[in-house]
Amino acid sequence: MIPRLHERTHRPHDPLEEALGRPVSPNEGLSEYTVVAHWPGLDYFTLDDEQKTWTAVQWAEHLEDPYLEHPFAASQEDDRRAILHLDVRLHPDDRELTGPEWAEVAHRLARAAGIEIPGKDHGCRWIAVHAQPGRLDLIANLIPLDGAWHAPPADKLRRLANEARRIEQDLHLIPVRSGPAPRPAIRSAPTASAQLASVLTQLADEQAGPLATVRGLVEHTAHRIARQPGAASSDTAHRLELIARRLHAIQQDLDSTAAHLVQPPAVAVPAAIRHTAHWSP
Repeated sequence: MIPRLHERTHRPHDPLEEALGRPVSPNEGLSEYTVVAHWPGLDYFTLDDEQKTWTAVQWAEHLEDPYLEHPFAASQEDDRRAILHLDVRLHPDDRELTGPEWAEVAHRLARAAGIEIPGKDHGCRWIAVHAQPGRLDLIANLIPLDGAWHAPPADKLRRLANEARRIEQDLHLIPVRSGPAPRPAIRSAPTASAQLASVLTQLADEQAGPLATVRGLVEHTAHRIARQPGAASSDTAHRLELIARRLHAIQQDLDSTAAHLVQPPAVAVPAAIRHTAHWSP
């Protein structure tokens, strides 16, 4: 069993599409055989007579709601990417787990990742999706009900790997064989141009850059406004989409400038020696 932690994102739609292996649809209901586990606090939000099967879009909106409830929640680094996504994959020769076994795996990994704390029902929202053979995806929002940003433990990767080994033993799965650790690469000291290029690259970073954060908030607002009735909402949503496109163009310009800075200087090529033809009289 191999756990993999993805880069955090602003919206849960892309991780959910990757987990499902298909686009998120407002018409496709995800039963308990697909959403095999979820955060304990969801039971307080679901009435007894409420429909038990939610669509993929409803699950995505459920994970996205903390953004609206706590619009200023952010990490200590002012990072607004609150959607955490991790997946685990079984060995190709492993048996297919049952629904309860997948649910057990989900809760154990959620606790190892620090997004589920035993005894705390009002923590982070998360769901576990089993839609592809031998694979489980766990998607969470790091903004809990109280609005205080939840920071997973710094050693979450090690904890996930250790828990995966224990799950392999408990469920009699094929263990992952670890090879020798690769030797660290020897890095040369960066030049001044490389340092400046690194600053521009950080600004243009699609995942963690400040412009990506602003662009994500603009796109998120446009998405929500577009769902409101009225022509004014549609016009505002369109204007916000244009702003997001301009921000994306700025990111691309910064990225191109950074690439230009780290290009090796052109080597001066000596002029070719011209041969003058001598004619005999």
